[in-house]
Amino acid sequence: MNFDILDDFEKALSDYTGAPHVVLTDCCTHAIELCLRHQKWQGPIIMPCNTYISVPMVLHKLDLSIYYDPEITWEYEYRLAPTNIWDSARAFDKDMYVPGRWQCLSFGHSKRLEIGHGGAILLDSLADHIALKCMTYDGRHLQHAPWQTQKHWNLGFHYNMRLEDAARGIELL
Repeated sequence: MNFDILDDFEKALSDYTGAPHVVLTDCCTHAIELCLRHQKWQGPIIMPCNTYISVPMVLHKLDLSIYYDPEITWEYEYRLAPTNIWDSARAFDKDMYVPGRWQCLSFGHSKRLEIGHGGAILLDSLADHIALKCMTYDGRHLQHAPWQTQKHWNLGFHYNMRLEDAARGIELL
């Protein structure tokens, strides 16, 4: 198995969801974290009272204030308002992408594309795609091989998808 499988899975997700760009991650929670970090979000977040615990935990980790709005109900996705970031962990449909949104997917257990692990960010900006992909790979620019030849580094995290998860995702699609 080689690293091309990651690009193949991003392309397959792009074709299926209608998103111009896809960034693979190791989970939806980290996808949300990367989006907030990349946007350098500092304001409060408005979200539903009923969500998976990892989302408020990542907001706490980023020292963001949370306002839980009891009026927000959701089934497949919800907005981390007032940002354009969406927790779309329970959503996965053909042509689901909405332009302008950064939709964070989960492929964990009990999800609609159940790989068992992994996530993705759907978005329409090539520049943001490149920056977020670099962030998922420890700040590495993937065109530098070997990575030790890279001269300039940005903040990065080890939040990349495993090769076997990408292969399983392609198989399931």
